[in-house]
Parts: sequence; structure tokens; C-alpha cells
Amino acid sequence: MDLDDKTLVENLKVLKLCFIRENYEPMATRAAQKQWPHVQYLAELIDAEAKQRKDRAVQRRIRMARFPQIKTLEQFKWSWPKKINRLQVQNLFRLNFVEEKSNVIFLGGVGLGKTHLAIALGYDACLKGHSVLFASAIDAVNTLTTARAAGRLKDELKKYVKPDLLLLDELGYLPIDKIGADLLFQIISHRYESGALIITTNRTFKDWPEIFNNDTTLTSALLDRLLHHTETVVIEGKSYRMKETIEK
Repeated sequence: MDLDDKTLVENLKVLKLCFIRENYEPMATRAAQKQWPHVQYLAELIDAEAKQRKDRAVQRRIRMARFPQIKTLEQFKWSWPKKINRLQVQNLFRLNFVEEKSNVIFLGGVGLGKTHLAIALGYDACLKGHSVLFASAIDAVNTLTTARAAGRLKDELKKYVKPDLLLLDELGYLPIDKIGADLLFQIISHRYESGALIITTNRTFKDWPEIFNNDTTLTSALLDRLLHHTETVVIEGKSYRMKETIEK
């Protein structure tokens, strides 16, 4: 017994084949005009359905990453920093560090593009199928502190541990108390060799005890885990956001 159009549409809804449901008729007309064999007609429909699903998955990953804005490597102003290893940065965009579950630290003063490059790496990772989460270090601490007080720390911590790539922005820009230091340690400790991490910071490693409430024991343990599999990108120069003032 032949299937009617109504049954076909209902079946396509059940199978969640949205593109095919909306386009099988115009595609059939095109196939007839071009004299496609049946297999080619089917292949064209399925290919278009797959591409639409991939595009939706990418947009979902970008949305869930919570980037403050989208940045790309092409937009980066290479001529501004006084010192930056361009080949080192470009090599990071192969995303091997994500596959290897290792870390990247962008180290430099304010306004030199550390966050730009971190977001660009995260955005590229989303395009290539990886789950990503962006958060400032202070926002992560505040969120986990609230969750800890409410007895939800374990569940909230999973949000920072689960993604393939976590971006922790602006570590060291504001002081962190003992509870906050312990919480950041938990994030980094749980991700050790289980997920990639990008950190942007304006503090050299010898100054990190000042970030973590002058707890040298915790800082030493944290750096031991963090630096075991880490590539550090040092950026030097003056703030790009002060460019117009400097050039006057």
C-alpha cells in the first residue's frame, strides 16, 4: 500500500527530519527536472538534512559557551603587542591541546588581546565539535560560593568540569579569599588531565600566591597540576584600549 503525503509528513515529524519534511517536494521537482536517479535524490535530501543539523549543533555549542562576544583570530591586531609569538598562537588553533586535555595560559598586561585570543580559540573549538564554557575567574568563584552556601556545590562544579574546554578569564585582576581559592583549586584539580583549560592572567607565576589569599601551599599544589601540561603565551606591550590616548 502506497504511503500518502500526510503519513509521510507525520513520519518525518516523528523522525525529526525537519529539512526533509519542508523540502522533499521542491527537491523532488528539481530531481525530475535534472533527471536525478532515486538514490541521488535521497542522497541530496539526507546531505542537506545533515548539514542543517550540524549548523544547529554549532550554534547550540556557541550559545552554551556564554562568550561575552564573538572574536576570531582574523580580527586580532598582530601589529599592536610589542611582543607576541605569532606562530605559537597560530599553532594553538590546530586545537591539539583540546584533544590532549592540556592547558594554555595567556600572560600579559591589560588590553593586549589575551581575552580576544582565548575567545577565538573557544569559538574555533565550538565550530569543530567541542563543548566550551567561558567564565571570568571571579564569576566562577562567586557562582560556586553561592552554590556552596546552598548545598549545591557538587552539581554546580560539574558545569565547570564537564566541557571539553573551559576558559577562565582575568585570573588575578581581583583578590580571592580563602574560600574562593579553594573553589578555583577544585575546578583546576578536577579538570587535571580530564579536560582542556585556557586561563588569561596579568600575573606572573611567582605572584600567584597573592591571587590565592597568600596560601603558598595551595598555590604550589595548583601550579603543580596546572603547569604539568601547559603552554604559556607571553604578550607584552601597552593596552590597545589606550591606543587613541597614546597616539595623541
